[in-house]
Amino acid sequence: MLHHLLVLTDDLEATRSFYRDALGFDEAERPPLPFEGCWLSLGGDPCIHVAERSSYAAFAATLGLPLRDGPVDHAAFRRDDYEELAARLERAGVDVVPNEVPGLFRQLFVTDPNGLRIELNVPAR
Repeated sequence: MLHHLLVLTDDLEATRSFYRDALGFDEAERPPLPFEGCWLSLGGDPCIHVAERSSYAAFAATLGLPLRDGPVDHAAFRRDDYEELAARLERAGVDVVPNEVPGLFRQLFVTDPNGLRIELNVPAR
C-alpha cells in the first residue's frame, strides 16, 4: 500500500499552503524529525510529507543517501514483516539503507532500476 510521497521544497510555507488551501489537504501531526517540514493528509492518513530541501539534505547525508533531483525524493510503501523483507532484498542483491523512526516505524531505503528511491515502512510493534 502506498504510504506517502516525500516532496522536497525550497519554500515550505508556499508548499504547505498549496496542498492545504488549494487542494484541500489537512495538516497532520508530524513527529519530531531532524529536518523541517510538514505532513498533510486526506481522509486522516498523512500521504504527502513535505521536507525543506536543505535541512532534509543534511539529514539524508547522515544516512548516506544523496539528495534526489527534482521535487519528489521518494515514494514510501507500508509493509508488514521487516525481517522477511530485509532477507528478500538481500537474496535479490539489492543495496539497502536502514533507518528507524522511534515509536513509529522501521525503514528500508532502496533504489529501483530507474533511480527512483523507495522507502519501505514497517510499523513499530
